[in-house]
Amino acid sequence: MSNVWSMIGTYAIVFAVGGALCALAEILIVRTKLTPARILVIFLIAGIALEGVGLYDSIFKACQAGISVPIVGFGASLAKGAIEAARTYGFLGAFAGGLIRTAFGVGAAIVMSYIVTLTFSPKTK
Repeated sequence: MSNVWSMIGTYAIVFAVGGALCALAEILIVRTKLTPARILVIFLIAGIALEGVGLYDSIFKACQAGISVPIVGFGASLAKGAIEAARTYGFLGAFAGGLIRTAFGVGAAIVMSYIVTLTFSPKTK
């Protein structure tokens, strides 16, 4: 029974953190003149900065998918790939590392979006 409560607690933390990030983005949209694209870039850079200074892993241990699924996690993954490749291959590795590390996720998103457009035939306004 304790495993069930542990799982429920984990889900609650993930939901709260992911919801807080979404609420923060919504507040920025409503209260500022920032466009959604700029807010996306801010969150991406926040993930890169957290990974760059070494804080992302400790935040991930506490928040899990609540921090890794939004765009913040994508930014951290880009930074981690760039850092690892730079250590392995030198300066030029920094340019390819982020792309190599995130290529599978980006590719999957492109394929799934194509399947969705074929299935639902979207209409533009």
